[in-house]
Amino acid sequence: MQTLHKVTVTFQPEGRKVAVNYGTTVLEAARRGGITLPTRCGGKAGCLMCKVTVDEQEASSLASPGEIERRKLGSLLEKNVRLACQAAVKGAVTVTVPEDPLKAAVRRRLEAARSAEEDRLW
Repeated sequence: MQTLHKVTVTFQPEGRKVAVNYGTTVLEAARRGGITLPTRCGGKAGCLMCKVTVDEQEASSLASPGEIERRKLGSLLEKNVRLACQAAVKGAVTVTVPEDPLKAAVRRRLEAARSAEEDRLW
């Protein structure tokens, strides 16, 4: 009987850590940890919505990209972008989840409003 090896996936920018079995996809680790990663294809590499970035030094902590992932991502792989639904965890790894576009737009507006407010105070 083989013992399942646990590994830790850290999701940035939140810093949330999730312990999962070796071979679990990053998408499944995110779901188990309550991290929202958008997907419409059910983890079949069809929608390309679950892209994450992995630090170059930790790239070997994920299984090598398969043919589907290489075709879908192309040159993005050189920028350490992976599909969370395809990237299986082999060791402790930190991945960065892109900011939700709506949240990003709201954040930029709030920052611009704060900046304008500070300018008026001077």
